[in-house]
Amino acid sequence: MITIKEVANRKELKQFIMFPFELYKNNKNWVPPLIMDEWNTLDSRKNPAFDHCEAAYFLAYQDNEVVGRIAAIINHKANVRWDEKLTRFGWVAFIDDPEVSKALLDAAEAWGASKGMKGIHGPLGFSDLDQEGMQVEGFDNEPSITTACNFPYFPKHIEHLGFRKSVDWVQYKFNAAQEIPDKVKRINELIMQKYKVEVVIPKNKKEIKRYAPQFFETLNAAFKDLYGFAELSDRQIEFYIKAYLGFARPELLCFLLDESSNIVGFGISFPSLSKAFQKAKGRIFPFGFFHILKALRKYDTVDLYFNGVHPDWQKKGIHSLYYVALNEQYRKHNVKYAISTGQLETNINAVGIWDNYEKEPYFRTRCFIKD
Repeated sequence: MITIKEVANRKELKQFIMFPFELYKNNKNWVPPLIMDEWNTLDSRKNPAFDHCEAAYFLAYQDNEVVGRIAAIINHKANVRWDEKLTRFGWVAFIDDPEVSKALLDAAEAWGASKGMKGIHGPLGFSDLDQEGMQVEGFDNEPSITTACNFPYFPKHIEHLGFRKSVDWVQYKFNAAQEIPDKVKRINELIMQKYKVEVVIPKNKKEIKRYAPQFFETLNAAFKDLYGFAELSDRQIEFYIKAYLGFARPELLCFLLDESSNIVGFGISFPSLSKAFQKAKGRIFPFGFFHILKALRKYDTVDLYFNGVHPDWQKKGIHSLYYVALNEQYRKHNVKYAISTGQLETNINAVGIWDNYEKEPYFRTRCFIKD
């Protein structure tokens, strides 16, 4: 018999956070999150997304053992932005038992319905900067620390419950040392001359900090029409600056500036931390921090985290400028591989740029919806 219980205290939230460590303990590709980050994200007192979100967390028990979990989230800002009444589900994990997955999804859907929601979709987080999507391809590949990783039976269970595909995100793997195509070089020279755009690679962390607030403002504008996006608040921006940019490598960031020194485009990449996170096993101390610092200093693989162009500058081709600038940095620093972030398959402008590079499909994740 399956019992569903809403998380009501710190002990149960710890069970919620730790369940995947047991579920995936024999999965060599799974990249465990940092337990500290999970606490900060799921705690309504620490995550500023709760200024416009509410959430409930559910655990599934069988014979007094945890066999699944799910988060149910209502992002009121996103629902207003997209004129929807949808519950989000995220942080979903379960054993290969259809009764368990059904009980969890039913609980999330019922919770949302009790608050007036008319449908449910996911996996999604509180914001676009949380993990989103369920892995449907690339099960033999190692994910980045921001990419969903799950067993192949997950999407089968979801589809069996009446969910359909809403949208897919695709990722590619590149030879980071490949030559920049001459065609791209010529086009970039024309773009820079025509639009007078300056390409900036930060020199140090002080310079990163100076650009950080404006970067997130441009990100808000660039991502505003992407699936499910809700504009990040000032408190969220401050939260993510601390979470992400404190660990950034200056040589792996690129900002595009207009004549007034406004950021009109950006490409943000990080050294791959997947293997470091696997060694850390979710814990910063006593040795996790050592593995992460080592990976930040010596790396041959990078993950492309964020890239975008301000709406006023889209369809001018300037996104090619930061791709080429980063490509040059990767070659300079002897990077072998680059893994793109999840990009909406419908975002032709973003995905199309990769047609000029040698690439191979790496990952595909999916957001499901049930009306």
